[in-house]
Amino acid sequence: MTISADTLRQAARAENTRTAYEKAWRCFAGWCSQTDRDPAEAGSDDVVAFLVEMGSEGRPDGRPPMALNTLRLYRTGLNDRWRRAGLPSPAAATAVDEVLKGMARIRGDRPRQAKAIREGQLQAMLEACGDGRHGVRDAAVLALGFAAALRRSEIVGLGVDDLQRKDAGQMLVRIRRSKTDARGAGQTVAVMDGQAIKPIERVDRWLAESGIRTGAVFQSLRRGGKPSRRPLDSGEVARIVKRYAAKIGLDPAEFSAHSLRAGFVTSAAAHHARIDKIMEVTRHRSANMVLSYIRDEESFTDHAAAGFL
Repeated sequence: MTISADTLRQAARAENTRTAYEKAWRCFAGWCSQTDRDPAEAGSDDVVAFLVEMGSEGRPDGRPPMALNTLRLYRTGLNDRWRRAGLPSPAAATAVDEVLKGMARIRGDRPRQAKAIREGQLQAMLEACGDGRHGVRDAAVLALGFAAALRRSEIVGLGVDDLQRKDAGQMLVRIRRSKTDARGAGQTVAVMDGQAIKPIERVDRWLAESGIRTGAVFQSLRRGGKPSRRPLDSGEVARIVKRYAAKIGLDPAEFSAHSLRAGFVTSAAAHHARIDKIMEVTRHRSANMVLSYIRDEESFTDHAAAGFL
């Protein structure tokens, strides 16, 4: 089988990266069209003007200013577009660096962190799912996403063959490709059913009620609750988290799909799990990355000064 050079070049980057970069270019090209510019002839001044407008209050489209991290991502996407075309990138100019640094200083932007969902909150969300077909699926998404500390792309990428039952209450989840495994070597996570979250029981119930035997574990549903055979969209994972966060009285704006993964780490740490055992589930290579997930809400737990202040 002959594979084209373009196909191989595309495969060198994760799908999510390609999607983000393409979105950045579409946004820039659309802005150029609205401002009578030619994106193919753009210079560093045009990139600067674009980033300033996207990051400023009072955007013409009425939307709020982009976060600094989004602007940085867009700048990287533009760089990628020009460089892959074999052209010098105006987005790489010093002036663009200075504008982004200036924005960071003036706005004082901090990276947005979705709140972690703690185990008690998750139990309440699971109860709010109900017994309908959508609710059963959503409960399985929430429970397994939390128990295996999965990213949203990993949740929707799971196939039925990726779930291997072991002894009672135990399951191995194979993740074929992830953010930290771009080459697709595969990673495996051990999942326990437990007494409260019961991710294995909830996944088994979903598969039994949906009749799914092959293909994606989590699929979008047609009218009447029939599986579509199409994997659930990754954006729907975030909407599921927000939907049930709102149902139990939490502010949905503070939560995202990442709240499940962060919630596992935060909950495990609160229960004094060893860092190396947490890393077996999250598949982080650095303990520092795991520690960064332990949120401010845990700052006063087992405080170093608790015994003498």
